[in-house]
Amino acid sequence: MPNIGREELSGSHDSAVPRQFLDFMATGWRPERADLTPVPHRAHLARRRSLLSAAFPGDTLVVPTGTIRSRTFGAPYLFRAGSDFLWLTGDQEPDSVLVLHPVATGHDAVLYTRRRYDAASGAGYLDRMNGEMWYGRGYAPEEKSAILGIETRPLDELPAVLDAVADSPRLRVLRGYHPGIDGGLEPGTLPATAGNAERDALLASVLSELRLEKDEWEIAQLQDAVDATILGFEDVARRLRPDAPTPERYLDGVFGWRARVAGNGVGYSSVVAGGPRAAILHWSRNDGTADPGQVLLLDAGVENVHGYTADVTRVLPVSGAFSPAQRDVYELVHASRTAGLAAMAPGVAFAEIQEVCTRVLAEGLRDLGLLKGSVAEAQDPASFAYRRWTLHGFGHMLGLDVHDCGHSRPEAYAGGVLRENHVLTMEPGLYFQPHDDLVPAELRGIGVRIEDDVRITATGAHLLTGALPTEPHEVESWLAAQREAGPRDPGTAAA
Repeated sequence: MPNIGREELSGSHDSAVPRQFLDFMATGWRPERADLTPVPHRAHLARRRSLLSAAFPGDTLVVPTGTIRSRTFGAPYLFRAGSDFLWLTGDQEPDSVLVLHPVATGHDAVLYTRRRYDAASGAGYLDRMNGEMWYGRGYAPEEKSAILGIETRPLDELPAVLDAVADSPRLRVLRGYHPGIDGGLEPGTLPATAGNAERDALLASVLSELRLEKDEWEIAQLQDAVDATILGFEDVARRLRPDAPTPERYLDGVFGWRARVAGNGVGYSSVVAGGPRAAILHWSRNDGTADPGQVLLLDAGVENVHGYTADVTRVLPVSGAFSPAQRDVYELVHASRTAGLAAMAPGVAFAEIQEVCTRVLAEGLRDLGLLKGSVAEAQDPASFAYRRWTLHGFGHMLGLDVHDCGHSRPEAYAGGVLRENHVLTMEPGLYFQPHDDLVPAELRGIGVRIEDDVRITATGAHLLTGALPTEPHEVESWLAAQREAGPRDPGTAAA
């Protein structure tokens, strides 16, 4: 990848750029028009900012999105906006900062964002970090204002704004996204201290808690992400060979292809685990093979164009049918999933769902001869013996983050209750390591996780992932149907 730009951003292999060339490059360009169509959820964005404003009357709130980070020298990662910032603004470009300025009626929300680095910006046009010659047309602040429905100002005005409130006891900053704001000592920074840690942590918690209940637009985005993910699972199934090893890297790439065509990409590193690697909970090296006679555990999700991600897991018998041992483990996990889904409803404690799911797993482990005491003893917090074979909980919240709303206080999340329009996963699992001497030989190396995405409704639970079968015989039939349909190009129609 070549790089040319400001001298301080150049690599050692770059030659100097003379002023005459810079002047020449700043002339002779016709104006570029931009699509200024308002984002479809502007009203939702404004309502969310109002909710945050009501939570902190009189406080100045600073919410950065983050900045571009490098994978290696000269090779930046593709930028992904901070989820809280994205939820409040809809802006997906780097370096922006939202400030809620307190006023008598609540807050004035101002988005501080980069200026355009177009041809008129001179040397900025060639800046390899910001210049439009490198990264395409950006948006001027006034253009973003029209698109997002929020007052927008140039980012270079932000230091003076932050300096004016730096010593205020009514200042709260969302930490961990902007290293300059968090840790700098120069003007325009707001270094984290012991004195402001509690204030700032509460801002992060409240933002997470406000995001717990999804609005109708968010639910539609999550369903969109799920629908694309199901297509990706079909793509993988159509390329999973029943008669020869299939490289995990290949299947990883097949799903990634769908994710990139249908959305921003994958919402997290895909788990493509053949055979004994299915017992590794977050296997993501994906450098083995899925062999006939084994199962393939696929845990993957598409992040759609607005940043919402699915999180789905299915276990597929590579040869086309589960072996008796594989089916035994699968049916036990499926029974746990079914019991957990039946218990889901508004007002039900998160911990109660966990207890329901783990009780079914513990009973099954006892029946398999792995638990020597009673189920109650295995579930005793002083023991948790059952967890040797199932380390994780039944699920987690889902949204803009795959593990959404993670800064919520315990009483609003794991120690709280489900509420209507919570969206979360249901994902019990059992994992028998190949080297576990407490497990019968026929079970060693089998890992099963069944993960669905669920919306809590007024009366119970609705499966966003209901179109993807889970009953073992249905999985076998579905896999056969996909193989019969044959591979397709993810860039073409879904059928």
